[in-house]
Amino acid sequence: MSDSIPFSELSDQLEGELFTSSLWRTLYATDGSVYRQLPDAVVLPRSTEDIKAVIRFAGKHQLPIIPRAAGTSLAGQVVGEGIVVDISRHFNRILEVDAEAGWVRVQPGVIRDELNQYLRPYGLFFGPNTSTANRCMIGGMVGNNSCGSTSIVYGSTRDHVLELKTVLSDGSEVSFQALSGEEFAEKCELEGLEGGIYRQLKDALSDPARQESIREQYPKEGIRRRNTGYAVDLLLHSNIFAEGGPDFNACTLLCGSEGTLAFTTEIKLHLNPLPAPKEVVLCAHFTSIDESLRAVQIAMAHQPSACELMDKIILDLTKKNIEQQKNRFFVEGDPAAILMIEFRGATPEEAETRADTLIDAFRAAGFGYAFPKVFAPATKRVWDLRKAGLGILANLPGDPKAVACIEDTAVEIADLPEYIAEFSEMMAEFGQEAVYYAHAGAGEIHLRPILNLKDRKDRQLFYDITYATAQLVKKYRGSLSGEHGDGRVRAPFLSDMIGADNYQLLREIKSTWDPQGIFNPGKIVDAPPMNTTLRYEEGQETPGYDTAFDFSGVGGLLRLAEKCNGSGDCRKLSFAGGVMCPSYRATREEKDTTRGRANVLREFLTRNTKENPFDHPEIATAMDLCISCKGCTAECPSNVDMSTLKSEFQYQYHKSHGASFRTRFFSRISRYNRLGSLFPALSNFFLTNTLTAAWIKSILGVAPQRSLPALSDRSLWKWWNREGKDLPVNAPHGRQVYLFCDEFINYNEAEIGEKTVRLLLHLGYEVRMIAHAESGRAAISKGMLDDARQLARANVETFSGRIDEHTPLLGIEPSAILTFRDEYPNLLRGQAQERARQLAPHCLLVDEFLAREAAAGFIRSEQFHDVSRKILLHGHCHQKALGDVAQSAFLLSLPANYTVEVIPSGCCGMAGSFGYEEEHYDLSMKIGELVLFPAVREAPADAVIAAPGTSCRHQIRDGAERQALHPVEVLWDAVK
Repeated sequence: MSDSIPFSELSDQLEGELFTSSLWRTLYATDGSVYRQLPDAVVLPRSTEDIKAVIRFAGKHQLPIIPRAAGTSLAGQVVGEGIVVDISRHFNRILEVDAEAGWVRVQPGVIRDELNQYLRPYGLFFGPNTSTANRCMIGGMVGNNSCGSTSIVYGSTRDHVLELKTVLSDGSEVSFQALSGEEFAEKCELEGLEGGIYRQLKDALSDPARQESIREQYPKEGIRRRNTGYAVDLLLHSNIFAEGGPDFNACTLLCGSEGTLAFTTEIKLHLNPLPAPKEVVLCAHFTSIDESLRAVQIAMAHQPSACELMDKIILDLTKKNIEQQKNRFFVEGDPAAILMIEFRGATPEEAETRADTLIDAFRAAGFGYAFPKVFAPATKRVWDLRKAGLGILANLPGDPKAVACIEDTAVEIADLPEYIAEFSEMMAEFGQEAVYYAHAGAGEIHLRPILNLKDRKDRQLFYDITYATAQLVKKYRGSLSGEHGDGRVRAPFLSDMIGADNYQLLREIKSTWDPQGIFNPGKIVDAPPMNTTLRYEEGQETPGYDTAFDFSGVGGLLRLAEKCNGSGDCRKLSFAGGVMCPSYRATREEKDTTRGRANVLREFLTRNTKENPFDHPEIATAMDLCISCKGCTAECPSNVDMSTLKSEFQYQYHKSHGASFRTRFFSRISRYNRLGSLFPALSNFFLTNTLTAAWIKSILGVAPQRSLPALSDRSLWKWWNREGKDLPVNAPHGRQVYLFCDEFINYNEAEIGEKTVRLLLHLGYEVRMIAHAESGRAAISKGMLDDARQLARANVETFSGRIDEHTPLLGIEPSAILTFRDEYPNLLRGQAQERARQLAPHCLLVDEFLAREAAAGFIRSEQFHDVSRKILLHGHCHQKALGDVAQSAFLLSLPANYTVEVIPSGCCGMAGSFGYEEEHYDLSMKIGELVLFPAVREAPADAVIAAPGTSCRHQIRDGAERQALHPVEVLWDAVK
């Protein structure tokens, strides 16, 4: 269809960008739901005039318009044909704050947590708090009327929207806000679409019979979370239809309308004072779901600020997630369910007293078997575990997944145990065991069946279970959607939920606001069957591939990509911490997220007609800016390992296109460094001389601005063989370690290797170095996996039998030593693979090893001087993903008067050869400017900058003009 639409006509009118390529259409074909439909175009508007131009064009050509923010919708709200209008890229400014009046005005692309970070100095915040709060946007929260874990205190988004600036379907700009009776009457007298909207609502809702029907058929008013169709039931409370009611505000209707009525350009929000500063989270453990739900009624009588539930299925899945394993510290035994109940107070003691009172009530009722209390700052880890539930559900192995279709039901709290009991019986009849988690305190439990949507039988079950659930919810006069919206998945059942007459009213509202039906059609009203246009075709086969990496543990390469459920954790920005998707943080483009890349892989590998299924330029473009930070291996709740997927893609792509000279050069850089190290002074002259360096950079495609790494005067191996191996151990205590002489330290920073050996010897450790192969990190990063496999096999052969828990293998450069833990076990097969798996746990960063030894009491502060020093530490990406930067920080704090501050940076932006490459240099520096460079520049002149990664140290030197040291160097300098 898109080929016949004159999009160039629209593009000429836009200040923003318009895309119609298969890559961009694929990126926006899905959201956080199970649906897939290719749009005809994607627009990134820069102004309200752009949005008006899109609306005019869509009306002229009868094209749907789909407003989109972060794209985390679970009901398919932003999936469909037509033009996807993504406001996240440019419509993301905070426009005005009135702290005294308690409101803020924002564009719809402002991220919820980013807004609250901005508001904190004013003593205010926006209360609704979804599990996606670190990347979801205010526009999406308005569209879905989002609630989140704090809804029992702060209600839903609707309760805070004061005013909306919109563009209507006729292209007119209209603001909606609270209206007195007189102002409402004036609106009804207006000509055009705005007046027609008010007149239709007045006429339709003034009918007593219709009012009675709405009150009888809509969900019970006691249910806090209610997103069932358009909120006409709430409009009946206004001053127009109820004497003494609050002023009429059409924002009540627009909130939860899923972009089907108008296009929002600005949002004015009511704000609350910051909550009481001290909190405790009571994590009550239960032996059954029923017990936990009955306990909810007791908990709510104690007025907590949050009451959330996680069941055993999700708790068990967190055991396998690298990031979430750390957040399970409070779990005792094997609970069937945990209620996470937050209390706040002016002091920790006040909050704890309230928690203790509830514990006494639980015990008196015979509920629960363990009641650990968690205090700040550890409470964040509790909520991180809870928030990860959505994405972690995608970690189920194979094709069956926990499917979002009935996950948003809400009933009155008093009805919750009976409703869940009936629901469980119903699911058993379908042969299902449900997954339970979410907002128990608000009467909403996220329930998910496990279904394989590639299978015809399960696709029918998808419909049957949803329909049966709708009937059960109706029995309790609940809401089929509490906060996730109707979208495509629940809209087909709306007529059953609210009655045919009321459903017809919704259709009349839609046709009045949007006569041409261009605003997000098929959502809320006139939706297609809910088991059509799914991500997967019926009977779809999952092809297997002959891959260099072993993907058998996840069912093959494609299934690893399919684990991405669209939750969008990869869209969080630097303020939210973590590492994942540095390139997205700099570009703000969907193609640069783990989700975007996974969607592209899934699309083109599934619907492939080429002999080499990887030979797609779209995949190459999506992968180009992945810098293999490995943040996704830990931070993606589904553990979609994009670094490994990129390396495998490059390997397969080389089969059709060959590897470029630069790729081959960088992948084998240690060979050239070995040659250069024969005459290091001459080599360094060529590397640093302006003319020769420029010539070298030109040949290699290296950015002219980038400095080239010099060679050490002598390699680490030469130093070791000449004097290092004969150095004595100071006060030996019998512990022995092997040191991995990686190719980066060996040739470029041998002095760090020397200091590492001297430090270990000084601390009483016998150091051994034996001949071994290079790590293969460069080959892995360039997709030269045949070379990498040979190196992995050689190193595993060399160190197997020598390395164990008592005699570890230590590495200085994180990216090199961590190949033993990460890539080696998946590059090898057979016995070599098993040996690699046995070896992996005993291959440690030297910082990691020394921190463990210090924690065990083998290294003491007294062994270092007591000079005061401030240290700023930037951790390496691979260390953050596969290890723990906190160990380097702990190590650096051993000298008594050393204070260590971990820079809250993600990736430095260098990423091996990525930051050298001419076409990537600007992005590399932009990533560095997000957090790292400013933090280093602002550091006191006498502060020490520490960074374990060689690329990081080089990037800091080029980007912030400061010399960074390896933590081992810092510690060696502190030795008495």
